[in-house]
Amino acid sequence: MCQGWPVKIALVTDCYLPRLGGIEVQVRDLAQGLRSVGHEVEVFTATTGEDGQHGGLVEIVDDIPVHRLGLPLPAGFPLNPFAGRELRRRLRDGFDVAHVHMGVVSPFTVEATRVARSLGLPTTMTWHCMLAWAEPAIGLTGAVRRWARAGVSMNAVSSVAAVPVQRLLGNLADVRVLPNGIDVDTWWQPAHGSTPPPTSPHVELVTAMRLVARKRPIPMLQVLQRVHAMVPEVPFRLTILGDGRLRSSVEAYVRREGIADWVDLPGRVSRPELLRRYAAAHVYLSPAKLESFGIAALEARCAGLPVVGLDTSGASEFVYDGVNGYLARTDDGMASAIARLLTDTALRERMYRYNVTVPPSDLDWSAVIATTEREYERAMGRLSAPERVR
Repeated sequence: MCQGWPVKIALVTDCYLPRLGGIEVQVRDLAQGLRSVGHEVEVFTATTGEDGQHGGLVEIVDDIPVHRLGLPLPAGFPLNPFAGRELRRRLRDGFDVAHVHMGVVSPFTVEATRVARSLGLPTTMTWHCMLAWAEPAIGLTGAVRRWARAGVSMNAVSSVAAVPVQRLLGNLADVRVLPNGIDVDTWWQPAHGSTPPPTSPHVELVTAMRLVARKRPIPMLQVLQRVHAMVPEVPFRLTILGDGRLRSSVEAYVRREGIADWVDLPGRVSRPELLRRYAAAHVYLSPAKLESFGIAALEARCAGLPVVGLDTSGASEFVYDGVNGYLARTDDGMASAIARLLTDTALRERMYRYNVTVPPSDLDWSAVIATTEREYERAMGRLSAPERVR
């Protein structure tokens, strides 16, 4: 640990609770984890509160001070192009390090990074996104290299998410992996036994996702229609847990294709219900191509389920192809992997046994918090601006 530990940390994110999504929940859990080991943590966000709190109001959420610096915009869009002055005033208040959380479009976080560096505040930046189409445009701005030259340490939530950021940096600096975390004790379920539940009358497939285009719910249904044609003798059902703006489109597709007899859409469910559903299932599907990590897939893997996903996603951090799931190159590859698991009970059981006997301890919050602290030490050691203002 560095001298002067524990420290006061500013977690900065465009999106935060009450919005629900990967960054929002991860930053909340990170804040609680850092606080549990003695650090002082405050969150700065452009997201308005449950009752419209904004304009700098400090709200206590889960015992963490949350600075609501957004504007009251339609649909609660997290934006405030005028936040710089107030950010500067507040970040001068004894903070030791700023931890900024980047998505593809994060104007509030970008401004906070500028302010933090102008104050000489050590800063680490976590990329929660797959840059994909945005990489050339971001590269043209030169912003990532400027941040690195100014002393901002870079990390990403998975190896696949780190690759495009490293391309933008070249040999200027290293991009490390700071994975998302989970409470392994909650999700790891060795008590389920060494074998999955019986498959009669169906093999149960399950996925948990927001019903948005990026998660690819309809392409997933198309993959499973191919699987039906490949192994018509194996009855299976799919449960899609979650909700989102594509729900009506997914429901319309299910009706139009006449597949309602094997597709169930119960909507968003509680964590205990999610665990119950996983305990009754046999295979988890993760169809997103541009998934930077895949918390839902990791939770299902902890519960014992073999995971079938794509090798372009961050699921490669915890799915080992052919060991506890499959990472396919294409949708056709996904269909073949699913068909293999449907027809090979022994294979499913072997993967299940691996998952319920080998917990992903390196992704437990205790390990992730330790890695986060090392990133803070790295940011403090790389400080190249004038001595930070206290």
